[in-house]
This record gives sequence, structure tokens and C-alpha cells, in this order.
Amino acid sequence: MTTCCAAVARGANQPFTIEQLTVDGPRAGEVLVRIAGVGLCHTDLVFRDQFDAFAKPGVLGHEGAGVIEAVGEGVTGLAAGDRVVLGFSSCGECARCAEDLPSYCVQFVPLNYAGMRLDDGSTAHAAHDGERVSSHFFGQSSFATLAVTRARNVVKVPDSTTVPLELLGPLGCGLMTGAGAVMNSMACKAGSSLIVFGGGPVGLAAVMAGKVRECSQIILVEPVASRRAIAQELGATHVIDPADGDLGEAIRAILPLGVDAALDTTGNVAVIETGLGNLAPHGIIGLVGVPRDMTASVTFNIAALMTPGLRIIGIIEGDAVPQDFIPELLALNAQGRFPFERMVQTFPLSRINEAIDAQARGDCIKVVLIP
Repeated sequence: MTTCCAAVARGANQPFTIEQLTVDGPRAGEVLVRIAGVGLCHTDLVFRDQFDAFAKPGVLGHEGAGVIEAVGEGVTGLAAGDRVVLGFSSCGECARCAEDLPSYCVQFVPLNYAGMRLDDGSTAHAAHDGERVSSHFFGQSSFATLAVTRARNVVKVPDSTTVPLELLGPLGCGLMTGAGAVMNSMACKAGSSLIVFGGGPVGLAAVMAGKVRECSQIILVEPVASRRAIAQELGATHVIDPADGDLGEAIRAILPLGVDAALDTTGNVAVIETGLGNLAPHGIIGLVGVPRDMTASVTFNIAALMTPGLRIIGIIEGDAVPQDFIPELLALNAQGRFPFERMVQTFPLSRINEAIDAQARGDCIKVVLIP
């Protein structure tokens, strides 16, 4: 057992506190990682503020990257000194995992959200006075200098990667989600049209992926001008400010027959219904945005959905196998085709609350915290 510094969530809508905690060594099937950088994701705030399932106090963070310090019993293929990106947790044994769909693992919710080891209910972190602190968020809890993670979460970074290790963590969730939604879940084809609602890191990853897939029309809907501007640099052929007028009319002005694929990153019911209402025949809309109201529902006319063969799908983690997809994204980055580092702004972990405010204001697109 050793000591680490962590950003601790102590209550809903309360600022994170920077604390010294104790941390276990890795147990069987786990590795201990010294975190070089960790992405700040909206999901972290959702679990701090909206879900009681992850008990507070707890250490959140699920886009970590760093260097392995120690491996537990039974871990193979990983060793101290390996540079790694940390992804989500899955069991590796159920039918969905066997189909290479680990984000739909039957144990996904407890493995990622329970805040403890499932076998004995223990946590990796604790306060110095012995107070229990939830850990293993998405199997990692990486808002800390040290994280204990399940070996199955770990993706080794290829030696050829030149992007600094501390910037790679967002590949483990947000960037994988946006790119995977386009490349895997909706499988956008060359020459097809794509619209993305929301120009945050997930949405901009989708824009870059649309260019990778050679979509003929890539539209971004985003209220922040600076994000619309970078989207055009990253591959968007059109951008729309939703404040400029009727959004449906703006979409149809570009694509009179509707759009082949739409991706919603906002979780906003009105936006989703607009996307659905402007799909081309046999069009598809993917949903990755978490709504503010967890009881929110979308309504649609059954015949209007069925007759043109429209499709609505929920997407978790871009339907990706992290060990395959993260190296693919890094290879695209090396070719200059997925320059995600252009979206990143770093903050010290000690300034996490300031970073949250800056990201909420739109001052930056993707925050990476440096412990």
C-alpha cells in the first residue's frame, strides 16, 4: 500500500477536493498505473452530480494514460514500464464480449459503475483515516497519480506513437466513442452524408471520422463559433449555428432529401427529434449524448419511422474493441488524419474545478488533467 494524490468527489454538485489517499497494490488480474494524464469527460460529472450508484466519496476519471508500475498475479502480456491507455471494463466471457462488442457486456454496469471490486466489495483507495473511498470507476478511477485497473482495460501504446503519452487518455472513451460511432456503429460509407449535433470532443472526433470514411457531406451543428471553425479545419463541409433560424430548414437547404447518418452528442430531445425528422430514406441516427433529465423520452410516429426504414440506435463506446480501435486511431493520427491533439488543453489535476468551468464556458474543447 502506498500514497497517491487524487481529486475526490465528496457530493453531488460539490467541487472536487484534492486529497492524499492510500492506494492498494494490484491484486490478481490488475495492474498499477502511474497516470501521466487523464481526460475530463462529461460522464465524470454526470456520475458526480446525477447518479448515486457510484457512492461518494469516490475517485472518478476514466480516460487515463500512463506507465505501468506493477502487475498483479496472473497478468500476462503487460509489464512494468509499459506505456498504456486505460479503457472501460468488460468481463470478456459473455455473449456480447465474444462478439467483439465489449461495451454491451452483460456485466458492464457493475464493472464500470459500482465503485468497488465485484468479488469482495473492496476498493483500491481509502482516506488516511480509513474512510472508504469508491474506486474502479470504469475499472480505473484515474483522477489520481496512481490508478489500479483491471488488465483487460489496458491498451499498450505502440512504440511508434509520437503524441505525448499524457494526451492519449481521451482515446479510451470520448474520442473512441465519436469516431467509433461513425466508423463502427453506423458504418458510414464513402459518398454518404453525415450530420453531427454538438462540437465537443465526441462530436469533433465524429467529424474527423467522417472525413476518414470519405463522407461527401459532413455537417456540424454547434453554437460556439470557435468550435465551428475548427470543425471546418478537421473535415466538416458545412457548419450550422442553431441560433440562426429553423434547424430543419438549414439541414434541408444543404441536403434536400435528408441526411444518411446523424449523430447526437447533446442528449437534447428537441435536437434528437430534429435529427430523426431530417433523415433520408433508410437513414440512421445514433445517440451518444447523456440527457440532463434521465427520464427524458423521444416521441415519433411509428408509420413515419417504418415506411422509410429509419433506424435509431444507442451507442456505447463506439462499438469498439479498445485493443484494436485505439491503435487504429493512433495510426490515423500518425498519418495526419485524426489530429485529436489539436482539441486538447492541459490543466494540472489540482485545478480540476477551474478546468470544469473553462470547458463548460466553451473556452476549451477537451481538457486533459496532468497529475
